[in-house]
Amino acid sequence: MSSARPSSDKDNTDPPASCLTVLGWREWIALPGLSIPRLRAKIDTGAKTSSLHAEACEEFEQDGAEWVRFVVRTPHHCYRCTSEVIDRRMVKSSNGQTEDRPVIRVEGQLGSVRWHLDLTLTDRTPMRFPMLLGRRAMDHRFVIDPARSYAQPKPPRRSRKPSA
Repeated sequence: MSSARPSSDKDNTDPPASCLTVLGWREWIALPGLSIPRLRAKIDTGAKTSSLHAEACEEFEQDGAEWVRFVVRTPHHCYRCTSEVIDRRMVKSSNGQTEDRPVIRVEGQLGSVRWHLDLTLTDRTPMRFPMLLGRRAMDHRFVIDPARSYAQPKPPRRSRKPSA
């Protein structure tokens, strides 16, 4: 006799893997809320939090809320961004250092999936990817195939203006 409890619909609220979008270990992601048409992201199921490479971070107050100005550099572009700070988190990096980071909420797009995700801002200069996509951002949306790379289509460099 099996000691396993029979499953019910109430026990498993996760969508079946066949309903989730497949990602490889690295992907192109668009961040429309920051006007970043595409950048490379490493998919990291070992990281809880997602992070974005940010230089020249300058925090300021506007209308009683915390905001941050920062620069995101890619090999061919420099994006000047501004976003509201929704939280601060102590994050332990892969080298063991703990850092207090601002958290922003932005719209992201991978393939046909568009959603809001939280990103911590940090200097990722020595890293190969300007963005790290962690577990919280992927939960209930994606399944990872580590044997694949760039499983989703590459977003266009710029959004095309509709023809008149």
